[in-house]
Order: sequence, then C-alpha cells, then structure tokens
Amino acid sequence: MNNNTKSIFIAITGRPNAGKSTLMNTLVGDKVAIVSNKPQTTRTRINGILTQGDTQFVFIDTPGIHKGRNRLSDYMNKSISESVKDVEIVVLVADCTKKIGRAELDIIAKLKSSEQNAVLVLNKVDLIKDKTKLLSIIEEYSELYPFKEIIPISAKDSNSRDILLPILSKYAIESPFYFPENMVTDQSERAFIAEFVREKLLWFMNEEIPHGIAVEVESLKRRTNKDKKILDIGVVIYCEKASHKGMIIGKQGQNLKKIATLAREQLADVYEDTINLQCWVKVKENWRNHDTFINDMGLGSE
Repeated sequence: MNNNTKSIFIAITGRPNAGKSTLMNTLVGDKVAIVSNKPQTTRTRINGILTQGDTQFVFIDTPGIHKGRNRLSDYMNKSISESVKDVEIVVLVADCTKKIGRAELDIIAKLKSSEQNAVLVLNKVDLIKDKTKLLSIIEEYSELYPFKEIIPISAKDSNSRDILLPILSKYAIESPFYFPENMVTDQSERAFIAEFVREKLLWFMNEEIPHGIAVEVESLKRRTNKDKKILDIGVVIYCEKASHKGMIIGKQGQNLKKIATLAREQLADVYEDTINLQCWVKVKENWRNHDTFINDMGLGSE
C-alpha cells in the first residue's frame, strides 16, 4: 500500500426518495444499497467504498429524514444525526422537482450547528424541461447555507460520478486506507442478501405493507454437488399482521415464489455459486416498537 494514501468519509443525506442510494451505487460503481420507489427504503447506515489510486472514498448512505411514528423511526433518525458527525464532508441530496421542505431545513440546521463542510446535489435534473428554473432553486439553497458546491445532476447517470468524485476528493485527508482496496461495502454477507430480498418485496408489494417488513437470513451455507458450487440461503420475512402474511405469500404461494425468483436472479449476478433460496413468512406483531427485536435485526445499532 502507498504510504501517501488519503481517505475521505462522506455522509449522503436527504429526504426519503431523493435518490441517495442511487447516487451511492453510481459513485461506488456497484450495487451496494437497495433502491425502490418507496420512502424509507434505507433503514440503517450503509457504507459504500471506492478506492481510486491513492484515495479511498467511504460513502455513508443514511435513511431519509422523516417524522418518527415508532421506535424504528427513532433509530433511523438518530442514525442520520450520528452519520453527519466526524465526516470530512456531507452531501445533501435534494430532489429538484420538489420544493424545499422540512427534511431539507432540518438537515441544514444540523449542518449549521456543526459548521460542517457540505455539497448540495440537486438530483433528477433530467425531469426538469426548463433548465432555467434551476437558477432560482440554486439561489434559494445558497441563501440557506454556504455550500462548497451546488451540483445539478441525475444520480442514475454514470457521468455524475466523473463530476462529483474530483470535487469530493479535495476534502480527503492523509491517512491509511480503512478497508481493503477491493472492498465495495462493509455490510455483512447476511445483511447484504437480506436487503436484496427486501428490495424485491418493496417493488412488488403495495403501499401499506413494505414499512412493516423485516428480512433476516436465518441460514447461509456453501456446498459442492458434482463440481457445482451451491449457496443455500434460508430467509425469514417478518410482517406485522396475519393479513399481510397472506398477501406476501399470495394465492397458492405465487407472490412469494415471484419475489424469491427475482431475488435469486439478482443474487446469481453477484455470486458465482448456484443460488438455492428458500423464503418463509412469519408474523411478528408491532415489531417496529420492540427494541429487542429491532436490535436483534441490526436495525437499532450503528
């Protein structure tokens, strides 16, 4: 390893559905965070890691700031506050198709109290036909906080990586690399797989169910059968109501089969092994207000 290495920790924050996870995946150049059109898709801090030359970028994807309605929401909002501390720079991702709201103002208030370096990313510019409207949006944000840069991009466009990385690298500090150079996330393998399954649930289920779903990888084993490497995965999907369980499973198990197939196909793109994924659904009433369960699932601790 080069003795003159640098690192930079970057917190990515913003309101739900602003495009934080999409941006992190684009910057890392790999899928490390799940993405959906549902609010509160990200529940915990997820670190995405990119090592380029002598610089290691560590991106911290945070839950979208939102009004707390249960203990899980409290933990998620606490995670946001903790994540903007002790980083070299904060990236505030704002959906430029929406007016400045309470979420953005709350984050800016935190930035002011810590006098933190911050870059504003105005996401979803591809959805604005009249680009001159961006000037007034930029002016409005500029009056709220002295952002180091204000950058209009589309997070899903790979070109945004080339725009943002040179800007962020200015804030890197001399230090050893904290992670192996080929690592793209510090999530455990079980947490990584559980999130892939939850993503399919978020995309597939209707509005009321996703927030009440938690996914746990209960078993994970590798074996070889006639020179074929097989990864056996046993997943438990927790929901809060018996009626939700029936909806997840579907008539004759069709919904659960479809969700498992979609997750299996995507995991097959990640692993060289043949994926054998088995899913079960269990009811855990009101789990989002049970501290012990939340912590056991890894949703309440940093």
